[in-house]
Amino acid sequence: MTLTYIFHSGFVLETEQSILVFDYWMDPSGVMDGMLRSEKPMYVFSSHFHEDHFTKEIFEWKKQREGITYILSKDIYKHRRANKEDADVWLAKGGTWSDDSISVWALGSTDSGVSWIVEMEDKRIFHAGDLNNWYAKFLTDDNPDQERYSFEMEETFNPIAHEKQFLGELKDIRKVADSFDVVMFPIDGRVGNGYTLGGRQFIERFKVGLFVPMHFTTGFESSWRMKEFTDEKNISFWEINREGETIKI
Repeated sequence: MTLTYIFHSGFVLETEQSILVFDYWMDPSGVMDGMLRSEKPMYVFSSHFHEDHFTKEIFEWKKQREGITYILSKDIYKHRRANKEDADVWLAKGGTWSDDSISVWALGSTDSGVSWIVEMEDKRIFHAGDLNNWYAKFLTDDNPDQERYSFEMEETFNPIAHEKQFLGELKDIRKVADSFDVVMFPIDGRVGNGYTLGGRQFIERFKVGLFVPMHFTTGFESSWRMKEFTDEKNISFWEINREGETIKI
């Protein structure tokens, strides 16, 4: 199977029998043009309502071809970003769905929406959505167990409580699976110091075949910092260089 990087947290996974699209937002290199010409069944996932993970543009694809199944997080409907009839499947944390080709589990997030586990053709895939230890840089402060305000996130948070939530979500994921062939996970240098911590905590708890960084718009090289940690665990790492790049798995 092949994995293609679209943009930000967007990927296309093409297998012998199907095509899976995760968190499509923008497509500067035209990846989807070719995918939409394929006759393989297509499954389109959106992990939450944020504009960098979901766009109504995905619904235009069903005008171009048949055989598309939309599997969306329920928070997209809750925030009125889409109509109930737009998706074939609406899932919140704990929800599951399957057909003859794939099985899907919706797990938790430390932001909006869900993360995804997908099994098909003897492979298990994890896409984190916005699941991450987003406030890791504050854990080294003198008083990390105090509330503060993030202007970037426009919310009040407690770094210690946020990390506990993140680690709790990882425990819930382990109840479903403890190993993955492919993991797509945020390694976003804009978070600041400690931006690899969430990824490191993930690979400490799961067996991973290929680790794929995501959730960046520029500065691909910054995500490569994660490679030194995956190397220690003998985990393959994809050093993404550009939009539209493809790796064979």
